[in-house]
Amino acid sequence: MIVIIDTGCANLTSLKFTLERLNVAAVITDDANLITQAERVFLPGVGSAQYAMKGLEQRAIIETITNLTQPVLGICLGMQLLLESSEEGSTGCLGIIPGEVKAMDAQGRRLPHMGWNTLTKIEESPLLEGIQPGDYFYFVHSYAVSPSPFTLATCDYGSSFSAAIRKDNFFGVQFHPERSGEKGLQVLKNFVELEL
Repeated sequence: MIVIIDTGCANLTSLKFTLERLNVAAVITDDANLITQAERVFLPGVGSAQYAMKGLEQRAIIETITNLTQPVLGICLGMQLLLESSEEGSTGCLGIIPGEVKAMDAQGRRLPHMGWNTLTKIEESPLLEGIQPGDYFYFVHSYAVSPSPFTLATCDYGSSFSAAIRKDNFFGVQFHPERSGEKGLQVLKNFVELEL
């Protein structure tokens, strides 16, 4: 079973339909039991960290998420929530991956960083199998995670930031794979099929 966590702040059906293109059935839920039993878990999110964390708190699933042992993929804001905190509203996040989400240093470029951009450095990872530096993905964000030992891939927009991260069974991508064409489908396929 594949679960998409209902964070209350994302276009969940877009991700569900994209997975269906891969012949992968997914359930959208905030039920702690279903999330715990899932083989793979998606944590999507758009909007503010503060609003998203409040939504997870109201659904009483923060502890459920942090205790998951199966592969988990945070998408966009969902990736940022895996970190310890966010400058956005001075918000405490899930604390799964060390670090802080900060306002992007876009060097005068327009924010949010919105549209297609290329990945730069890519570490070897089952999540990014078949993905090369220079491949395009779709981004929409004003906050980002600085490159760290947990970074799998970077992207540049004024300065370098983490486009993909991993710690143990928790993965995150700053881009929207469900809006990133064939390369995005590849990342989703890799995640659904990966073995830890």
